[in-house]
Amino acid sequence: MKNLAVGALVAGSTLLTPIVAAAQTEVHFWHAFTGRLGELVAAQVEDFNASQDEYTVVASHKGNYSETLNAGIAAFRAGEQPQILMVFEVGTATMMSAKGAVRSVTEVMKASGADFDPDAYIGAVNGYYTSTDGEMLSLPFNASTPVLWVNRDAFEAAGVDPDTDLSTWQNVGEVLTQLKDGGSTCPLTTAWQSWIHLENFSAYHDVPFATQENGFAGTDTELSFNGEAQVAHIGAMGEWAQSGKFFYAGRRNEGGANFRAGECALFTESSAGYAGIKAEAKFPFDVRPLPYWDGVGNAPQNTIIGGASLWVMEGHEEAEYEGSAQFLSYLSSSAVQAQWHQDTGYLPITKAAADATREAGFYEANLGTEVAVIQMTTNDPTSNSKGLRLGSFDQIRGIIDEELEAVWAGDKDAQTAMDSAVERGNQLLRRFEQANK
Repeated sequence: MKNLAVGALVAGSTLLTPIVAAAQTEVHFWHAFTGRLGELVAAQVEDFNASQDEYTVVASHKGNYSETLNAGIAAFRAGEQPQILMVFEVGTATMMSAKGAVRSVTEVMKASGADFDPDAYIGAVNGYYTSTDGEMLSLPFNASTPVLWVNRDAFEAAGVDPDTDLSTWQNVGEVLTQLKDGGSTCPLTTAWQSWIHLENFSAYHDVPFATQENGFAGTDTELSFNGEAQVAHIGAMGEWAQSGKFFYAGRRNEGGANFRAGECALFTESSAGYAGIKAEAKFPFDVRPLPYWDGVGNAPQNTIIGGASLWVMEGHEEAEYEGSAQFLSYLSSSAVQAQWHQDTGYLPITKAAADATREAGFYEANLGTEVAVIQMTTNDPTSNSKGLRLGSFDQIRGIIDEELEAVWAGDKDAQTAMDSAVERGNQLLRRFEQANK
């Protein structure tokens, strides 16, 4: 996929002289970003293109995460796939099972000679996208983890101290009552309910979400998030929903608009909410660690990553793979990663980027922005807390969303809903397992 050279023929009396403009190899990059994140990615692409004259990266927005993954799959089947495709973390198992569709980042980088050191990446980030034999499959790009956002003005308006301890869900439960009694109409809201309140909840408390090390040890996996710890947490949130202490806005990030508008006091959301909240919020806010239930499991263990990684697709010319490698090397360089981390709230994917941010004094000047990094890196991941690698997981999340909504509405108790989600999700896992034998 290259730009064709443009030939200009200049007529002379007896000779036509071709003047051919130098061709640049095009690398197409499909992503899921809009708004501020889309602007930042566009700036990165522009900077890379200006830094050299061999390659031109063409970035295209293809919808939300699910839509971008589906667009990539459809394009591959049609033979029109991009060189680089952004895939959210729950699509990892799907991409791994797509035989002949992807080329590992390790292979691409080694073949090109581009700067690449897998050990430079933060362990919890590296492990998620690395095979059992140590091959990095895709490049971590926008890695995030959930945190607790605090609207200080909303606390003060309800007569509650905004500096109160919110480290445990026990404390949060008491504060929600105080906020509600103080007139708050939205004491707590959330984004990405399955990711935060089941997937990360399980990792943070070091209890299994699924068997086979959450899918890392094999595809013969069964879901297990209907355990005592998860059911107790979802049950508590169901009670908060029924009493007006928890406001449910939607399955993705719909609650973000309510929080940024100043309507909600507390918000569980990705660390990457930083870019939008900083740009739009007209109130002082804090970033706090995700709460945990004191005495449950081994909490606080570590949270897991969300976001997406960049996959290199098969079916292209070698020059395009060389261009892809150079662009991926640029994206993971310390200076670019440090700036990306500081602008967005996404985790710095390399240790060097985190160190550069710290040495620049960014964390001291922007209190709370180091919370996500500390939360992810304080403890070494366990088999329950290194992430999830489950087939058909986007569809399983849809099932979980349905069952959680039944709890919030008071139509089901937490145990019944989680049992149903596990049973329905396991049916999809069996189909995935059979299809990939």
